[in-house]
This record gives sequence, structure tokens and C-alpha cells, in this order.
Amino acid sequence: MNRFMIGQFGKFDKLKQKKDFKQGFYGVEACSMESEKEIINLYENAKKNNYKIAVHFPLRAGKWRLRDAQYLSKDEEIKRQSYEYIENELKYIRAISPQYVLFHYPKPVLLDSEIDWENWRFQDETEYYFDNEYSYEKFITESEEFFRWLSYKSEEYNFTPVLEFDALNKYVCGTNIVEELLEKYPRVKICLDIARLHLQSKIDYKFHSLKIVKKFAKYAEVIHVSNGRAEDNASRNHLPALRTLSKEEGYANIKEYFDIIKKENNECKILFEHRSDLISDDELEDCYKYIYELLNC
Repeated sequence: MNRFMIGQFGKFDKLKQKKDFKQGFYGVEACSMESEKEIINLYENAKKNNYKIAVHFPLRAGKWRLRDAQYLSKDEEIKRQSYEYIENELKYIRAISPQYVLFHYPKPVLLDSEIDWENWRFQDETEYYFDNEYSYEKFITESEEFFRWLSYKSEEYNFTPVLEFDALNKYVCGTNIVEELLEKYPRVKICLDIARLHLQSKIDYKFHSLKIVKKFAKYAEVIHVSNGRAEDNASRNHLPALRTLSKEEGYANIKEYFDIIKKENNECKILFEHRSDLISDDELEDCYKYIYELLNC
């Protein structure tokens, strides 16, 4: 279990840390901490207990009008602010020496106008375009600019940049442009979020989540593990990936994903991005055991 991680969102939750974090785990992925005190608490606990810290951007909450930077925005001022926002956070983050810093990609996302995205969660309308409003040529140019910039900054600030796929578009799924960028800028890695991929496969009839996993697993730095269903995603998301949640009931078949992942990448981290407060200690132990078995049996 030395590849396993847990998440801490908003604050350093001592009860969650005690319940979720087990001996031999790799580390904690922190996101949107509400105060510097919470970051210090996390940092001191990590030093005391000898585990690694990673960052799900942003580390600090409330430093921009949205959580995610919009580095692909067609609005040049929003794009400029987004790069500035990331730079400022990277300067601050450097003090805790994160193993990786994770960003959602692409942002804004490009949506297929033929699909109903009601169950996808957005903060506001600037977080997406429809794909017929954003050309393939612009997507290539803006994506490469971001990959190049992140690669340079990762050397300057000494971290691994990780891109977590958000809603994926026809340019990512139907071409090899992202693979080409990952080969050209090898410091940049990928995060595959199983629940998010499953959700898109249920919303978007053109999207095949297992094909995406097969395509990108070898580039993965971390896998985000949780479960959920399209019909109640707004109210019941980030469920623990229990072996009792069945495909027949609309949940992701976790085994199908890990059958691919363990063949393609036996070094990536496994981040349990779930609501452990929804289950008992025994169920949590079985969740960890289940994912361990899928990776090693």
C-alpha cells in the first residue's frame, strides 16, 4: 500500500487523517485549504509521520474568482490572470516541496453541444465552451503553450505537473495531440479520475472511458478512486469504491479500470478521493483491501 494516498480538502481534518491514513501509505493530496494554519498543520503532521504532500490545485482557497485557472480561455485577460494565479500559487507552494501539483485539463472544457451536460458540475458559464466555438488549431496552440510553460515551471519550482482530465472533447479523444504533447514534454503527467470518466461515459454516448484509460494509463502519475452514478451525481458523488457497488445499478465497474491500469502502469499513485464519513471503519478497510487486490492479484 506504499502507493496509496488520501485527500484533505478545505482543512487538515485530524479525524479523517486518523481514520483514513494507514501505516505505509505514500501521502496526502491537499486542496483548497481555508487558512495558512491548516497548511502548517498538514506540513507538520507530514514531517512528524514521514509522508509526502501533493497538491490538487489550488492549495489555498479564495485566491482567484474560481478554483480552477482558465489557461485556455479565449479571453486574453482571463488567460493572463490564470497564468498569474498559477505562478503565485507555485511560488507559495514551493515552501512545502510538493511531490506533484495537479491541475484540471482542459480548462475551460470543450463540450459537445449535442450532449446534455446538466449533471456535470460547473461553477459558472466561463468554465466551458462548446467545441464548435473553439477550433482544433487553437486547442493545439493553447495546449502546447500550457504544456511548455508547466514543464518549465516544474523545473524552476521542483515539482511534477499533473493534468487531471476534466470533461474530455473530440480533440483529446479523436486525435493523438495530447499523447504527442506528453511525449514532447515528459515532465508533464496525467491523472485519471475513475468516477469522472465513468460519469462522462454515462452522459456522453460518444465517449468510451475504458479506451481513454487504455490510451493514457502509461502517462499517469496518480489515479483518483471513487465511485458514483450519473443520475445522482449532484448530491451523491465521491462515494467510496466499495466492491458491493454494482455496474447493474449504474456504478463504475472498478475492476474493469484496474485491469487496464495494472497492465499499463504499476508505479502510479492511488488517491482515494472519497467520502469516508459515509462508511464504517470495516467498510473502509475492505475498500483499501479491494483496490490492493485489484492491483496485485
